Amino acid sequence: MPRQRLAARLNYTVITVALVVTALDLLTKVWARRALATHAVHVAGFLWWRLQYNAGISFSVDRSGPIVATIATVLVALAVLVVGVLARRGAPGVGFGLLIGGGLANVIDRLAASPHRVTDFIAVSSFPVFNLADVAITAGFVVLLVAALRGDRLVAR
Repeated sequence: MPRQRLAARLNYTVITVALVVTALDLLTKVWARRALATHAVHVAGFLWWRLQYNAGISFSVDRSGPIVATIATVLVALAVLVVGVLARRGAPGVGFGLLIGGGLANVIDRLAASPHRVTDFIAVSSFPVFNLADVAITAGFVVLLVAALRGDRLVAR
């Protein structure tokens, strides 16, 4: 595909949302590692900031180990990236941006940490502890699901 045609088809909303999500997630994880290293903080009701590290995939699920989790995450993120940069404008672009940004942020966090684990810090009642990237991934999936159920085409032709 010629460069000009590819550039015309790229959805810059996807790229912008992904970069914003990645930056916000990484900043909140830096904050969490510093501010929550010695104690949890009660925010309100069932919400706590509680530092935890996750060697698994998402929401402290699948503790198969950092290598398996990293490889799986990278493969899924690459597949979503390839499809996502060609997403249609509107909701599909935002949905793919959230998925890509969340996945990228967790991969960066996992690769930068030693040992290779993702930083989680949002605790809601007895639900597994998670982070902003997990929220973005879940929200992105919901946005794409709603768009697909409405009959929207997710990817430009």
